[in-house]
Amino acid sequence: MSRLLIVVDKLEDWRAFYPSEDVISAQDYIQQFQAQERLQVINLCKRYRYLSVGYYVSLLAEARGHRVIPSVKTLSDMNEKAIFSLLDEDFDKQLSAVLGSKDGLQFTCKAYFGQTDEQPLKEVARQIFERYPIPVMEITVHRKGNWRLQSIQMVGLPTLDDAEQTVFANALDVFASKVWRPERPRQTYRYDLAMLVNPKEVMAPSDEAALKKFEKAGKKHGILVERIGRKDLFRLAEYDALFIRETTSVPHHTYRFARKAAAEGMVVIDDPESILRCTNKIYLASLLDTYKLPSPKTLILNKQKAQSLDSIVAELGLPIVLKIPDGSFSVGVTKSETIEELRQSLDEMFDKSALVLAQEYIYTDFDWRIGVLNNQPLYACRYYMAKKHWQIYHHEGEKTQSGDFDTLPTYEAPDAVIKAALDVCKRIGNGFYGVDLKQKGDKVYIIEVNDNPSVEAGVEDAFLKDKLYDLIMAEFRRRLDAVT
Repeated sequence: MSRLLIVVDKLEDWRAFYPSEDVISAQDYIQQFQAQERLQVINLCKRYRYLSVGYYVSLLAEARGHRVIPSVKTLSDMNEKAIFSLLDEDFDKQLSAVLGSKDGLQFTCKAYFGQTDEQPLKEVARQIFERYPIPVMEITVHRKGNWRLQSIQMVGLPTLDDAEQTVFANALDVFASKVWRPERPRQTYRYDLAMLVNPKEVMAPSDEAALKKFEKAGKKHGILVERIGRKDLFRLAEYDALFIRETTSVPHHTYRFARKAAAEGMVVIDDPESILRCTNKIYLASLLDTYKLPSPKTLILNKQKAQSLDSIVAELGLPIVLKIPDGSFSVGVTKSETIEELRQSLDEMFDKSALVLAQEYIYTDFDWRIGVLNNQPLYACRYYMAKKHWQIYHHEGEKTQSGDFDTLPTYEAPDAVIKAALDVCKRIGNGFYGVDLKQKGDKVYIIEVNDNPSVEAGVEDAFLKDKLYDLIMAEFRRRLDAVT
């Protein structure tokens, strides 16, 4: 586990707080600490400007392989006028919602490790810290029609008054209690892996039993696997790798986690590029068409350039399958038996997306799912349709039913199915994918590529057993060894 170190300009700057052996002056850090030590550094220097002592603390920390906040990238971002464009598009809407009709034209507060005592800005401060991990910052918002974020300023520790020092100390205590994790077991692990999960997710990629198997397999390869949640974005710097076991989406915290992990140089599955490519069915349809890979007849329908329903039916026949570009687990997928059903479904989907995917309907009793890791087949499953339904998952109200399954060794799956799965994955990346395919006679059709495939105990691991988890953790170890 990394040791946590607090760096200040001078030790006198820490006099207002409890003495700690984990506090060191900037000059001592610059001169004494070497690259081989695994450290998590909190840089509390009073100035961070380019080529200042505070800047060099962060710069040298990164050069030595230490995890540091603020990072040099954050320091550079803070000097960019367009910094706020990186926040969510609805950020200003959130500001207006939380501040409401608050009096005045400007509002300022300090935040410490993403925490503030100003109730209206608590969530705002947390979100800013997730994107720009700055220990102490001053947030200024102003009213210009609606409330907007005006500025974020980095604040030096010596400028805090007595009351602010108390708030800072409490926030540091909370932050440190999360960073200073419980002591490891006596066994020494070479790497730390964060596994992003959501215990409340109804249809999570992995169930509790599978998550425990991942943790056990990690230990075998010298990797300590620890679960984190959506509020732990700032903690990523503690880890060497990220494994996302939560359903991914681009306008979602899972994508922010992947982007941050990749920016930090961590090993990450799912990587942000794979999330972008796999979660949008329009991208996949274009990819399949570009490389002439086997797939159902497909049309990309444009809301702004409506195509006649008769021409769609003439090309694809009936029934027609319509898909929202970013649906998952059969959500956002409909089957239209008639032109009237087609019209109704299109109207509903165009309210959500400018583009909609239309495909010919291919009836099969089951879909193939081929698990692929680093462009090698990992497992093969046959997912059967839900009872009296045309999909694997049948969503009815709050209930979801699924069909049966068979899991078999990849060498027993048809060669054409395996080849198609590998061909499409090579065009996407070298991550962990689940390729859904249909087989009718001697023809194979690629339906979907999942960047975050299901791995549930007793399903995908039914043939390989614990070896499935071992192979995935072995790939993490291989990648980690390659970058260290």
